[in-house]
Amino acid sequence: MRLTGLYVITEPVLRDPIEGARLVLEGGARIIQLRDKQATTRQLVEAGLKLRELTRRHGAILIVNDRLDVALAIGADGVHLGQDDMPVPLARKIAGENFLIGVSVETVEEARQAEAEGAHYLGVGPMFATATKPDAGAPVGPERLRAIKQAVSIPVFGIGGITLENALAVLKAGADGICVISAIMGAADPQEATRQFAAMLAEGGI
Repeated sequence: MRLTGLYVITEPVLRDPIEGARLVLEGGARIIQLRDKQATTRQLVEAGLKLRELTRRHGAILIVNDRLDVALAIGADGVHLGQDDMPVPLARKIAGENFLIGVSVETVEEARQAEAEGAHYLGVGPMFATATKPDAGAPVGPERLRAIKQAVSIPVFGIGGITLENALAVLKAGADGICVISAIMGAADPQEATRQFAAMLAEGGI
């Protein structure tokens, strides 16, 4: 699986996850992450099964945020873990070698540890100030991402507060792709917003 390009994360407060995913997949997103902090396990599974059907149809990757159990139950391609979630080695033991595991990091040390423990890719952020995740730390900025990219050999995605106006700075810092929430899921036309981001990435050779 090619872990590059536009990675879009669902946000139910902004848009229905299924409808939003359909629009962004048609717009050119390569990776979809199911993220819903308020949903019950049953609701996550139901939404996840619908997303699994959509992503398969478009040849895209489906990642589930935090919940390894849900990711495995719906046949997702992987799970994304935060620093306070299940340790990567345990997730790897449960899910197997071919299951994608992404990890959120803010520092070079966290990035190196995640790679050493078997992560397939890293989400570095928040790149810029963001209202989508109120508990996020201070922005790390493109230069921190550059340092992390130079320290590891796995794909690195910038996440947090990324817009069309600042995405180029993230790409120039060496990101293999960008994770977007509000600038796409909160857009009046998510499909068109996705196309604009995808075109920018394509111009950068990603």
